[in-house]
Amino acid sequence: MSLVLRGGRLPTVDGTVDLLIENGRIAHLAPVGRLRADEVVSLDGRWVVPGLWDNHVHFTQWAQTARRLDVSGAASAADAAALVRIRSANDAGDEPIVGFGFHDALWPDAPTRSLLDDAAGERPVVLIAGDLHCSWLNTAAARRFAPETADDPGAAVLREDASFAVTTLLSAADDGTIDRWAADAARAAAARGVVGVVDLEYGWNLDVWTRRMAAGFDALRVEFGTYGDHLDRAVGLGLRTGADIPGTGGLLTVGPFKVITDGSLNTRTAYCFDPYPDGGVGVQNLTPDELVAAMSFAAENGIEPAVHAIGDHANGVALDAFESVGCTGRVEHAQLLAGDDIARFARLGVTASVQPEHAMDDRDVADALWAGRTDRAFPLAALHRAGVRLAFGSDAPVAPLDPWIALAAAVGRARDGRAAWHPEQAVSRRIGLASSVRSRVAVGEPADLAIVDLDPFGCTLSELRDMPVGATLLAGRFTHDELTG
Repeated sequence: MSLVLRGGRLPTVDGTVDLLIENGRIAHLAPVGRLRADEVVSLDGRWVVPGLWDNHVHFTQWAQTARRLDVSGAASAADAAALVRIRSANDAGDEPIVGFGFHDALWPDAPTRSLLDDAAGERPVVLIAGDLHCSWLNTAAARRFAPETADDPGAAVLREDASFAVTTLLSAADDGTIDRWAADAARAAAARGVVGVVDLEYGWNLDVWTRRMAAGFDALRVEFGTYGDHLDRAVGLGLRTGADIPGTGGLLTVGPFKVITDGSLNTRTAYCFDPYPDGGVGVQNLTPDELVAAMSFAAENGIEPAVHAIGDHANGVALDAFESVGCTGRVEHAQLLAGDDIARFARLGVTASVQPEHAMDDRDVADALWAGRTDRAFPLAALHRAGVRLAFGSDAPVAPLDPWIALAAAVGRARDGRAAWHPEQAVSRRIGLASSVRSRVAVGEPADLAIVDLDPFGCTLSELRDMPVGATLLAGRFTHDELTG
């Protein structure tokens, strides 16, 4: 079946055009009225852009976040505990209260067991930090999810691997429930013009996504990542980055090998050359030799490394490893870079997989914890000028799975009416959009398209952030449609 999208506009191009879609691809572009098809949908002058990708998500956690207590606005530990107290009073039961989004780096008080015990009593409470790298548990939750810490009141906040273990246990709802939530999250993403995601959820994602797609999930393209504890399994199955998984209609593809080398800024575990105000320099989860060995094994077997590195020292170690292994791949986050390492990204052909909205979330924490260094924090413009490929994402649920938010943050370096933060590191809308897509609106390209109400190159930053999306097409099939009613 063929489809004509009639009377659309392309950014930076005068006039309106028709797009003919056949067999999932753009077959022809022509002036309005010249193309015929089995179905015609009028765009009424809306703009047509390539469908958007989020290049770094934790999809199951994102699907769960809407059902969790929002503690992102808590200005103190006491504020967060008060929100828990309200939830406990209004939602009777014994199921754990799970909250998400706190940032404790600038809190005036400490997150303690007693605060949450007083708020919820014997009901388990787990609050997950907005950066996903630490969790705050009350005593009941510690007994249930981290029993080795239950008798240690000083272990109220778990960091890095200890926290990841708790969040993994919290994800253990039945498959059918989680898959329904995932389908809801996918439809919401499609409503924002998203056609694909790179899912770096913890766990064995091949089985998760083949199960979902066998049950009818078809709203997004998915590239799934593999972690170290499953790398042997992936290699044994012959998985290689970029390969399609049979039986999924081309929607499921093998993604990268994800390896986490350091922590995060808010948790003060991002590995840095210079100390934090408390004297620490962060954590190094792998030695350089261990990192090289893991990356070498993955690369030799056709799986591209994606290395989590946030601090400048961690990024330097990651680039050293890429150089030693002799492979290309991605650095996830790249939030703080030493000056010479920007050129090394380009020389080594390493992609900077970055999350521009994190700069807006973390600007105050960065100013406090990376004082004197923020001119090289989230250095998007410097990376682009050096010739580094940028790939935008959200790290959802750390930031919303909405590429328009990432694009506006990259272009404006501002939010909530505040002045731009290091505006010298802003990129143009053209660069931002190119960093958010995988295709072009051109003959022969996949018909992965977003139909939007405003010109993304001419609207205000506020309008860009909240871009109205009229329709989304995946291989020429509507996954979101407000046009045909």
